Amino acid sequence: MKVFGTFNFQEFKTKFQVKKPWDDVIIFVLNVLIAIPLFIIIHQNLKDPNWPLDIDRIIIGIILLALIQLLLRLIRTIIILCLGVYLVTLIYGTVFGGYGFQKVFQDYGYMVYSMSEDPNPQDLVISKLLPFPNKGEIIKAIDFNNPKVRNFALTATTLHFKDIKGQKEHRKMIQSFAVFKEIRNRWNYVNDPKGEEYIATASESLLHFSGDCDDHAILMAACIRAVGGIPRLIHTGGHIYPEMLVGHKSELEAAVYLIKEVLFVNESKNKEIHYHIDERGQIWLNLDYTARYPGGPFMSEEILGALTLN
Repeated sequence: MKVFGTFNFQEFKTKFQVKKPWDDVIIFVLNVLIAIPLFIIIHQNLKDPNWPLDIDRIIIGIILLALIQLLLRLIRTIIILCLGVYLVTLIYGTVFGGYGFQKVFQDYGYMVYSMSEDPNPQDLVISKLLPFPNKGEIIKAIDFNNPKVRNFALTATTLHFKDIKGQKEHRKMIQSFAVFKEIRNRWNYVNDPKGEEYIATASESLLHFSGDCDDHAILMAACIRAVGGIPRLIHTGGHIYPEMLVGHKSELEAAVYLIKEVLFVNESKNKEIHYHIDERGQIWLNLDYTARYPGGPFMSEEILGALTLN
């Protein structure tokens, strides 16, 4: 037994030691919570040998559980003490409106769900991008301050996803998805006049919800901007489409869950979520009219330019 001044480590350890069998219960629960995301990562990155009944995955799961269990038992006193402090912090956050139990379970669910769904990222190499065509005219056409554009965007947020519960921190994202849904449901593709590049303002496109890809992209960008989102336009040579800034990885996890489990369940069933990662590590979801849900498949054309509106 070591005594450091007036601090007796053995007495401190004994005082905070959880009695059996509760210490084993706590360690088992922690084991499962840690093992699930680790197993998903291993499963996704390990080549499948196609063993019968997925025996290889069963063996990996058993080994993973055993290793984590051994590690947690070796440091059980420290782990349980830290868990106690963590629980007190969560209780305080739950009572006084901070980071509480509901938020923890929500974030953990987002993380596990996003891992299991394995979204499909594509990097956007900024150094290779060319000047955006008709940039000045397109920026002018994105008249998000026009009352007609703002009113339409607000109407979309009342028509779709208004009563989603427990998602206040993702309200802007959900409202942007509502804008996407309303525009996509109403959009009618019409070519420009022959031999001309006609660029309609967002407020003009609201008259008939018709036009070509750049008209759709302009309207979508203006309406996303009108409800506080950050859009950008991607130019591929023969096509222009809009994207929406989601944020970083934690926001992507929430977006994947919301799209596939809450907002676009049927449209995204058994489908991947597609997005671009920019030079800052920020994530942008595809909002093209060719996609039935946010993050739908990209058109297979090389990206030539990007125009961000912030």
